[in-house]
Amino acid sequence: MGPYQTAAVRIGFAATWLLFLLREFPHRQELYGPDGPWSWDLARQLVTDNGAFTVLMWSRSQMWFEAVYALTAAVSLLLLLGWRTRTMSVLFMVGVLSLQNHSVLMGDGGDNVLHLMSLYLVFTRCGQVWSLDARRARRARAVRAHGARAGDAAGPLLWGVLGCVLAAVTVGGRFGTAEWTVPALLWAVWLAQAVWWAAGRRERTWRLRVLLDVVGNVLHNGALLVIMAEACLVYATAGWYKIQGSRWQDGTAVYYPLHLGYFSPWPGLADLLSANGTLVLLVTYGTVLAQVAFPFTLFNRRVKNVLLAAMITEHAAIAVVLGLPFFSLAMITADAVFLPTSFLRCLGGRAARARARLLSRTAARGGRAAPPGRERADGEAGETTGTVRTRA
Repeated sequence: MGPYQTAAVRIGFAATWLLFLLREFPHRQELYGPDGPWSWDLARQLVTDNGAFTVLMWSRSQMWFEAVYALTAAVSLLLLLGWRTRTMSVLFMVGVLSLQNHSVLMGDGGDNVLHLMSLYLVFTRCGQVWSLDARRARRARAVRAHGARAGDAAGPLLWGVLGCVLAAVTVGGRFGTAEWTVPALLWAVWLAQAVWWAAGRRERTWRLRVLLDVVGNVLHNGALLVIMAEACLVYATAGWYKIQGSRWQDGTAVYYPLHLGYFSPWPGLADLLSANGTLVLLVTYGTVLAQVAFPFTLFNRRVKNVLLAAMITEHAAIAVVLGLPFFSLAMITADAVFLPTSFLRCLGGRAARARARLLSRTAARGGRAAPPGRERADGEAGETTGTVRTRA
């Protein structure tokens, strides 16, 4: 099931998109606004030709654009926190596709990765750990253990509201020239949620619930496999294309982007790095070797972990030296699907202990004592849930 890996992917991509939207908030009109350089009319012509899905084409009003932008940021935050992850993953996909398909010339390789991963996340069960959904599931199990019935009014209400919106959009012909893939996916997820909820309401339908759980696991594992294959494809194609370049062959390719004004937020640091010819040579050849070899290292866990650490370090350096933080964060998140479970559990445990200490200090300053053991339970119960589900 890879619960920790998919949780890391969920948190990473949601954080990447949220930080990007917040960072570009002052420039949102130039990027995606109806009166920006890439105008609403140009976007309409493009969408008509390629059949891409974007809700920004439903209206050219400024208020509609501001609402879509704000809701996309809010959905990214909720997905990051893991609240109603299945629904939020669908809305997250809608937000990413809507903004990116409106202005296809605005973006880089990191946006392409985010574009694809937003589709794959819909099929994953990415809220099993490190999420508000996991905490709600633990509380529901505790309630049922005492013989009571755990209610969930927010879920059906959210499902009903979104169903009405989806029906109104479909009847109103808003999907227009868009390809059938996204509308069909939206309806399929909405109907699946209804069947899932109905099967869990009655004890006599437990066989159907087991079947649905198996189907959900198959879709989850399939999506996880596709995410892994996508990351390998990105690195393999990038590496083999680099091999064909003369600058990569003679070991000088890294030198040139360090001296481009667009990619030099720290000219002094770039000059310092490029002044060492041996370092430039090693980084150039090392990049090609790592990208070409990465898919093959998956057959050896130790070699894979070493190379994975090197690639994450390289992306972190790209974020600082070349000024591409969102591209690097997207690639690091894609790499997170290969991180060892033991490392992710250790990381989650440290985060839980840090949260517990912070809450204890806050409670002490406020003059009240924190409930003993609560912070540790909240931080570790998600890991227990994920472990039990994986063993089952």
